[in-house]
Amino acid sequence: METSSSDLKSRLHPIINQLAEIIITTWQENLSLSPYELPEGLGYVEGKLEGERLTIQNYCYQSREFRKMHLELAKVGSNLDILHCVMFPNIEYPLPMFGCDIVAGKAGISAAIVDLSPTNSEKTLSKNYQERLSNLEEIIFTDKRDLPTWGDIFSPFCLFIRPNNEEEEKLFLKIVKDYLTIHCQIANQCNPVSDSEKLVYFQGQKNYCLQQQQNDKTRRVLEKAFGVEWAENYMNSVLFDLPLITK
Repeated sequence: METSSSDLKSRLHPIINQLAEIIITTWQENLSLSPYELPEGLGYVEGKLEGERLTIQNYCYQSREFRKMHLELAKVGSNLDILHCVMFPNIEYPLPMFGCDIVAGKAGISAAIVDLSPTNSEKTLSKNYQERLSNLEEIIFTDKRDLPTWGDIFSPFCLFIRPNNEEEEKLFLKIVKDYLTIHCQIANQCNPVSDSEKLVYFQGQKNYCLQQQQNDKTRRVLEKAFGVEWAENYMNSVLFDLPLITK
């Protein structure tokens, strides 16, 4: 397993390795982590996609505030490298969903997105988040991308770009670290909600997961490489699983 993981990292686009390091280091610096067990056989998987080798490596942790912190690294042949990250809050904490993705090809980074997506009934970030995110230095990127049709889950602070040069890539990494640090710091300070409010945050998380599952590109790639049944299981149990509601 370790050999396979190291082999994958050595073959990924440098910015993906840099971002993965930023994410895990920021988690370690701000949260008390423990391992999160994925379903058997889904931590590291290999398949074939149109004759190309598809490799997926998952890293998963949990903490008091987050039931699951998922970082996925994937490579399709020599043409496509992907980083996907989602932090799933424990529903007793009033926290948004941190999400980040990068897609890199031979021509460079085609897509880079980061957001803190609201999970409350108002579908807005709390005043604390809004103030701290607004106080970050404003950075202008030359090529902003349009959100997908199902993108109503995202906040006004969502950044979705195509970095045009190395400087913009570094600035994107800085923004991800800033968003993630703010998120972890606020999570450390938040208190549990009442039992009745847990349902609100469960529904918010459920809506986020259902909307993300509308990403047909991800589903099609997984279906082609591993089959429809496997792809459905992976989408529901690894990428966008829902929490159990306990009293």
